[in-house]
Amino acid sequence: MKNNDWKERLNVVYSTNPDFNYEMDDDEEQVTLAPAQQNLRVQLDRKNRGGKVVTLITGFVGTDNDLKELGKQLKTKCGVGGAAKDGEIMIQGDFKQKILELLKKEGYTRTKPIG
Repeated sequence: MKNNDWKERLNVVYSTNPDFNYEMDDDEEQVTLAPAQQNLRVQLDRKNRGGKVVTLITGFVGTDNDLKELGKQLKTKCGVGGAAKDGEIMIQGDFKQKILELLKKEGYTRTKPIG
């Protein structure tokens, strides 16, 4: 067990059973949905970025590797930098329309612009 796993065992305080072993619910990595089943939302964001604009793509369901691959593909096609983590992709700059068009070409048909 990890050293700091008490947060995951909040409901078990103490056990007198010497053979007791707490079973943790290990989150299995999600299976990536097909592009046509993804519900992606594209929006512009300025919060906590010093006034700079980023295009934010949220709602991706799948593995981290697939998320990073999609982020890399979008960054390359837009010619800018960005990041892909925690289920969202950040593209530096205002590329909302271009990203919507690129995602539709790639088969992400359930893509919605927000704002």
